[in-house]
Amino acid sequence: MDTLEAAPPALQKRLKKAERREQILLELKLRPHFRISEMADRFGVSTETVRRDVDKLSRDGLIDRAHGGASAPIQGHYPGFDERSGERQKERERIGRRAAALVRPGETLMIDSGSTTLQLARALSFAGTPCTVITNSLPVAMTLGQGPNAEVILCPGDYLASESAVVGPEAIAFLSRHRVDRCLIGASGLSDDGPFEAVRGFAAVKRAMLQRSAKAHLLIDRDKFGRSGLVQVGGLGSVTSIVVDSAPEGTLGDALQIAGIEVLVAPR
Repeated sequence: MDTLEAAPPALQKRLKKAERREQILLELKLRPHFRISEMADRFGVSTETVRRDVDKLSRDGLIDRAHGGASAPIQGHYPGFDERSGERQKERERIGRRAAALVRPGETLMIDSGSTTLQLARALSFAGTPCTVITNSLPVAMTLGQGPNAEVILCPGDYLASESAVVGPEAIAFLSRHRVDRCLIGASGLSDDGPFEAVRGFAAVKRAMLQRSAKAHLLIDRDKFGRSGLVQVGGLGSVTSIVVDSAPEGTLGDALQIAGIEVLVAPR
């Protein structure tokens, strides 16, 4: 795809909202910063329109809001998918098996990318549970695709090599066109405020899955209790239940009880 440098403003066609946001992400892959007024001129829209685009992409963790413009996000160190998959393996397997037991034959699901949700996919595949799964994760899709009973639909989007997953406006738009019985997602942290995500673009994918599911389950191990992250996915009330290896205590446990969130502890 050509960048916006390829044609003068007069020759630019009026872009749709999703197309503008794709172009904004592309611009920040090519240079570290742009001004909102500059992008408004290029798109032929008001500065308020571009500011709304920038605010949305910033809330989703895809870009950093800067004075008068936007910048490419500065990433701190966060373990990649392969690195995380090797941690707390037994606990993740337990959580995955407990979450798989929630799925009824014939249900439609959304499953996001993560080391714990991959264990869920393995448990579903091993059990041979008939289901239709929409996912943004290549490992989840490949694991479920090995079994004979799961129909797998892989989201389109921008590929994150470190996570073996797709994110971005195209993935969000795709998820928004579907509705499922339940979603099963992970998170990098869970606090009294709700689940958080540290991986760029993942919060928006999780949020879209939560909005398009009749029931929502958060799969998370106790090491992530009390943690926040780059972007908040939603409030505690955005999930139906949490599937854990150990019941949260203290203020988090109290907050979950007040919010009416079911806590499902995986058996040892």
